[in-house]
Amino acid sequence: MKLPLSILLTITGLAVFSQAQDDKKPAAEAPKPAAEPAKPAAAAAAAPADLSDPSKFTEKAPEKFKVQFETTKGSIVIECAREYSPNGADRFYNMVKAGFFTDIAVFRVLPGFMAQFGVHGDPAISAKWKDATLTDDQVRGKNVRGALCFAKTGAPNSRSTQLFISYGDNSRLDADGFSPFGLVREEGMKIWEQINSETRDKPDQGRIQSEGNAYLKKEFPNLDYIKSAKVLE
Repeated sequence: MKLPLSILLTITGLAVFSQAQDDKKPAAEAPKPAAEPAKPAAAAAAAPADLSDPSKFTEKAPEKFKVQFETTKGSIVIECAREYSPNGADRFYNMVKAGFFTDIAVFRVLPGFMAQFGVHGDPAISAKWKDATLTDDQVRGKNVRGALCFAKTGAPNSRSTQLFISYGDNSRLDADGFSPFGLVREEGMKIWEQINSETRDKPDQGRIQSEGNAYLKKEFPNLDYIKSAKVLE
């Protein structure tokens, strides 16, 4: 694994998804969702949605859009471009508008690598979304510092709801099919880097899936959370 590289991303007119090389060092295992089982967000003034049926959330995302996360460490803005990962961008856009990102733990934080989130705090909802997987997108961008990308296993079409934001240049993930579609700029990364990393990857993903936030808040009370999310007009 290769870390870090100094990066500038370019999303059509935005400085997103370009690269420059620096020293390389081993990184951690690639982000991936659990292999075993495991409120209302302020989304464009919409009412809270019933999250129990993922098949209802198939709206096509705008070609470019911005999402604001309110986290326990402060606000960050993610600039998204659908052209870089259409299926991924559409899923993220619909999750935000539906209010999925309410009290969502950032449960895996590896400094210099990435911070991972996206398992719903309610196990019943998590179970409904776990198998609502996405068709893979062609990788058109770079997994660089600040890039937002869905986690996946080595199996085809395994993206679901888990995402990560890279702390360093993780371009090595490009060849493994990780297709980024968003960017947190440096001012937001200063906040994102404050996310608590003391537990690293100790939380068990199977238990997060099956027990939700009850497990996390009992066993790992110092985790940080995404409190809400909204699409910025």
